[in-house]
Amino acid sequence: MNKNIKLAVAGAVLGLTASAANAGIVIPAGDWTLDVGGIVNTYATWTKADSANNIQGGLAAGSGKNTVNNMTTGLLPNYLSVSGTTRQNDLDVAFTISINPGSSTTSAGKQTSSQENRQAFLTFGDKSWGSVKVGKDLGIYASDAILNDMTLLGVGSGAGVLAGNQTTLGRIGTGFMYADWKAQIAYTTPNFNGFQATVGLTQAWDQQSATANGLAAGTALSMVTTRRGGASSAYEGKASYSFAANDVTGKVWVSGLSQKVEGPAGITLDDSVAYSADIGATVNVAGFGLTGYYYGGSGIGRTVQFADGYSITGKQRDSDGGYVQATYVLPTKTKIGFSWGESNLDNADAADKTASSGVLVKTNEMYSVGVYHPLTKHLNLVAEWNHVKSENQAGAENKANTGSLGAILFF
Repeated sequence: MNKNIKLAVAGAVLGLTASAANAGIVIPAGDWTLDVGGIVNTYATWTKADSANNIQGGLAAGSGKNTVNNMTTGLLPNYLSVSGTTRQNDLDVAFTISINPGSSTTSAGKQTSSQENRQAFLTFGDKSWGSVKVGKDLGIYASDAILNDMTLLGVGSGAGVLAGNQTTLGRIGTGFMYADWKAQIAYTTPNFNGFQATVGLTQAWDQQSATANGLAAGTALSMVTTRRGGASSAYEGKASYSFAANDVTGKVWVSGLSQKVEGPAGITLDDSVAYSADIGATVNVAGFGLTGYYYGGSGIGRTVQFADGYSITGKQRDSDGGYVQATYVLPTKTKIGFSWGESNLDNADAADKTASSGVLVKTNEMYSVGVYHPLTKHLNLVAEWNHVKSENQAGAENKANTGSLGAILFF
């Protein structure tokens, strides 16, 4: 099973069995050792909304006082990956390629045509000096935030919207920014008694055009994010320290992102350097797990990187957020968990609030309760309840409750 799937299982606070974390179909193939692994998951979800206020960027899904029922993948997509490792010329060389089909169907008689390919990268290095990664993989900034989120193996928010191969959001946007899957060139140091660091260049994004975002015709709220065609890359990095003493294990980490942003023609950005940084820690002892996380930045936006990070006049918006999480493993091996988190976005100034009529999201907040039971060493049953509240800059709120029940299989 490839590295990120292992992290998603072993690194997540669900603490599933070690055999599930290391599972995979290992095939010797000449100079190579191939590892075929993956995930299959589907959830029945029920989302009840209680209002339909105009909140641009709000994550309380649904419209009006209605219930939306969906069958969908959770935060993790269905996953099939092939990895290969070999030792050549005193170098450890490896690759991973994955495909990610969804579980959702959106219309009768017609299957969804969309297909994700989240990973396609190679690595080379040696334990004496570290390793280099080249290709598409999980981003560096905020990656530990999502890998320690208990809803990683469940649903979280976003189940009320069904769109092709789309996964749900978990706690993305209600406690941390999405690390995303990015083209990158990154270097990771050796592990120095628990300390390890990664630095890299990743795909940059820009604010290239305006969008009305549900406001009156001819007005606009923010600039949308598009891939940069030139100029500099984004700079990302993280450092972590993992520790173990008797029955206590844990990890502390920090990470950051900085990028020079370009706006559309005719708009000068007041500060073209967008940035964000975070800090987090997780500790496990005697079946209990506790995680805390915080991030803050300017121009980084909300939910996905740089979305609504600048006003239509090029003013930079500040954002911050975080989450806390507690879990406990029962004698039956069932894990129960509770978490709370929120993500906040500020207007750039009073003129920005006036221009947007106050409908820009101010806060997305979520409470989560989850039960995760390992039916076998590979198969897990999952039940969750999530309450999401979104508030705009004018104080209007939307709320939604989502219940979900399903299963996730690792191989």
